[in-house]
Amino acid sequence: MSNRHKVFVSYHHALDEAYKTKFERFGSIFDVLVPGSVNDGDIDSNLPAETIRQKIRDEYLRDTSVTVVLIGAETWQRKHIDWEIGSSIRQTENNPRSGLLGILLPTYPRTDPTKYNPHTIPPRLYDNIKCEFATIYNWSDNPTTVQGWIHDAYVRKSTKQPDNSRSSFGKNRTGAAWTD
Repeated sequence: MSNRHKVFVSYHHALDEAYKTKFERFGSIFDVLVPGSVNDGDIDSNLPAETIRQKIRDEYLRDTSVTVVLIGAETWQRKHIDWEIGSSIRQTENNPRSGLLGILLPTYPRTDPTKYNPHTIPPRLYDNIKCEFATIYNWSDNPTTVQGWIHDAYVRKSTKQPDNSRSSFGKNRTGAAWTD
């Protein structure tokens, strides 16, 4: 089996587009991943929330095997990121679940690069780190390292059960951190 996987990239469009572009570019240049993501304007934001979630699953995630969440300063606040994570780890008749991992971007606010505040990453990602379905890493420009992370997430999806029990975001959130 190849270590190259089709990856869905979930990220904060307004703040982290440059890192998404860089991630996809080096992934493609070094032939370590096949990137995909929902871009601004791809889905009509006036559609009902459940329709948007279904479109994400059926049209954007259906043939991906791993979801990578790029985590910047406000990523945890975004409802679409929550929906993308929830959709990607859901096993359905037509779409198998994806592996999951988070990558802390250089823009993620912290004073100690070896630590992160669990309440400033997407809550559903945190739930899955706790149950060992997902992992989290610091940003790397090394494609071989990133390919290893992606492959590990791909393998892990067959050995661990995800936690998708959290209620989906109804709207974007605000504040410095989330609470239960």
